[in-house]
Amino acid sequence: MKLAAVIVAGGRGARAGGEIPKQYLGLRGKPVLAWSALAFAEAGVGEIVIACAPEHAELCRTATAGVPGVRLVDGGSTRTASVQNALAALSDADVILVHDAARPGLNAAHVKSLISEVQSGARAVAPALAIADTLRRTDQDGRIIEDVARDGLMRIQTPQAFHAETLRLAYAALRLNETMTDDVAVVRACDVEAKLIPGDPKLMKITYPEDMAMLERMLSAERVMCVGHGVDAHRFGEGSFVTLCGVQIPHSKGLVGHSDADAGWHALVDAILGALSEGDIGAHFPPSDPQWKGADSERFLRHAATLVERGGARIVHVDVTLLCERPKIGPHRDAMRARTAEVLGLPISRVSVKATTTERMGFLGREEGLAAQATATVERPV
Repeated sequence: MKLAAVIVAGGRGARAGGEIPKQYLGLRGKPVLAWSALAFAEAGVGEIVIACAPEHAELCRTATAGVPGVRLVDGGSTRTASVQNALAALSDADVILVHDAARPGLNAAHVKSLISEVQSGARAVAPALAIADTLRRTDQDGRIIEDVARDGLMRIQTPQAFHAETLRLAYAALRLNETMTDDVAVVRACDVEAKLIPGDPKLMKITYPEDMAMLERMLSAERVMCVGHGVDAHRFGEGSFVTLCGVQIPHSKGLVGHSDADAGWHALVDAILGALSEGDIGAHFPPSDPQWKGADSERFLRHAATLVERGGARIVHVDVTLLCERPKIGPHRDAMRARTAEVLGLPISRVSVKATTTERMGFLGREEGLAAQATATVERPV
């Protein structure tokens, strides 16, 4: 059975806060749009067409980079027009799911349950939640006009799943410029029976800034804190400076290494990779590979940060300890924190850099080299 999905991401507004549309804002380490695209891919949906505003195409590509099966089409002036554009771009499919990009609480289990209903014979199916609050109709001045019975009323969510030909025929039957609030309404206009299944509060639609905070709290129950630890050491050699945590410090010696020998950032990269269970820095950047000769360790740290983002994780805090007699770290500590925060996209308050000595003991005490230890606290999906 061929599966396809349409994600409607054509909104241009920014009511949820920020200078860009809500579907491209960050949510727990990745863009809002990425949550849905990844959920569809994980559920086995092979074709994912995203309808986005043409001026936001680059934002859309960046948000979904690495998600298999994604293609973009121009969004229309209405939600209905955007879905029509996406349907025209889809290849043949047996089941089509349509989803709002502003509902990032989607997971693969939601998708599979909807697909199962269509496979069992439903022509249209959507998740829904019963209304628990008392309802009252008001006038424009906020005065209560009447009570509204809530019995039988449901809040309809997305994604909504359809027998593909049913959805295509229903959209083809729409009058020119006719708009609908969702896709179930489109098929019901053609007398197609739609089935509702239990929804999920996490499928809430982000509309206002407080919605982001609420969804963050909901999703936190499905997250786990992981702590990684990293260690690195380099011996001193010829040179007039050392590079530590991205900052060049004048010194009577340099550090010997295949790259720039930035022990602080090397240890930190290993700590982040450890928190992700992604091996060590040597596995990602083999010292036997000549392309990394003299490389700026910023590339390594940015690579680690990208792996965090792609995994739907979030760096919470990092801590680097430098072990050496000289050079003195104190005068450069704040610069190191600032550079590390910049590369990782963290507030400086969540970056710690400190130093200690070995009281003249061992190779560090003899000033034969220096070492670094680091920890990284990363919040990951369960």
